[in-house]
Amino acid sequence: MQPDHSMPNKTLAIVTGHTRGLGAALADTLLSLDADMLALSRHRNAALAARYPGRLQEVELDLADLAALTAWLADGALGRFVAGANRVVLVNNAGLLAPVGPLASQDAAAIARAVSVNVAAPLMIAAAFAAQAAHVADRRVAHISSGAGRNAYPGWSIYCATKAALDHHARAVALDDNPSLRICSVAPGVVDTDMQAEIRGAGLDQFPLRERFDALKRDGQLATPEESARKLVDYLLSDAFGSAPTADIRELA
Repeated sequence: MQPDHSMPNKTLAIVTGHTRGLGAALADTLLSLDADMLALSRHRNAALAARYPGRLQEVELDLADLAALTAWLADGALGRFVAGANRVVLVNNAGLLAPVGPLASQDAAAIARAVSVNVAAPLMIAAAFAAQAAHVADRRVAHISSGAGRNAYPGWSIYCATKAALDHHARAVALDDNPSLRICSVAPGVVDTDMQAEIRGAGLDQFPLRERFDALKRDGQLATPEESARKLVDYLLSDAFGSAPTADIRELA
């Protein structure tokens, strides 16, 4: 699919992890606003492709496979997608919660997978995006972060560390001389997704604060993916985006 750049204010979007939860809602919201999209995930989103025929280009890629990701980035598909664009947004949404539990219980392979998906992949894609979209007048990078990147939780040392890495990456990139590039690591709040179900399924020995998340679900205090996606996209496309390198969607007006 060759994206249509004929409209001067056309937005192109690159989204990772677009098949479920917040990622699916973010992709749907951006497509509903007439953005053309390149989406990366282990699987395709057939429902989304059917709803927006010709507008969604999907790449089946496991972001934990850094060799495969490196090869895909070197192929130039990202550069071809953004050719001639006026505004392009990158949303690094894909992420893993596991491994959950105290340090001694964490499996080395699970740690490597989480760090690959949560840190290495978004940083690699962001660097390629900055290089291959260098001609674009308006470039925006949104890392989907978490309150866990700013507050420590027992049992979540890997998730907390990887989300903190995204926050600090955005802070450092914001200090670089990157003309036309805006970046922000955005916490979406507590969203009712499969990850929340995974949290509630953890044993108290793995995650001592589980009951707090049980209460959020029980008391209807979880935001829907659609609500959070709308707020995130509104901010992503606003003039305010990138004015600070980190943000929490719950604190934005």
